[in-house]
Amino acid sequence: MVNGPTVGVLALQGDVAEHRRILESLGARTIAVRTEEQLDAVDGLVIPGGESTTMWRLARSFGLLEPLRKRVHTGLPTFGSCAGMIMLADRVEDGVAGQETIGGLDITVRRNAFGRQVDSFEAELDFPAVGEPPLTAVFIRAPWVEQIGASVEVLARVKSGDDGSAGTIVAVRAGGLLATSFHPELTADARIHALFLNIIKEA
Repeated sequence: MVNGPTVGVLALQGDVAEHRRILESLGARTIAVRTEEQLDAVDGLVIPGGESTTMWRLARSFGLLEPLRKRVHTGLPTFGSCAGMIMLADRVEDGVAGQETIGGLDITVRRNAFGRQVDSFEAELDFPAVGEPPLTAVFIRAPWVEQIGASVEVLARVKSGDDGSAGTIVAVRAGGLLATSFHPELTADARIHALFLNIIKEA
């Protein structure tokens, strides 16, 4: 029997089934969100990886972009992975002409910052918010965070070698909003999703 929160996964494009599978394994009820009515029925929302420009255009076509903005900006706990991070960012570098986002996170992200599909990679990340051991993070045409506002907490960085630099920001949180450059739904490690469910409970 499912006793956890109802979590919507925006189901316009991207890794919808993978997120739902992990969330349900943790006790959440999930629904695929394609309409405003479905959006209104959820306690939290996941915006999956995929293609941010396609997602934005489909959200606009489905009449969902403004309802998404309203719910996110009025406190709906929301987790965005990869393209979902871009959709939650207030500012996007290397976007297509006229590209819109849902916004809510005071960050600047760069699309496809780590390169093309052939440049996909995995990395071990220290992620104190979920404890030990380090996370194995999967990056596929991933964005990175170039700037953060004062309200944004950095949760993880990709190490930049032995040059002494802090590394590139790849996970952030601001209140009920959580975002990762990488795809936690593509591994067997459920700790990021568990963190998000805790954020929903806190809200």
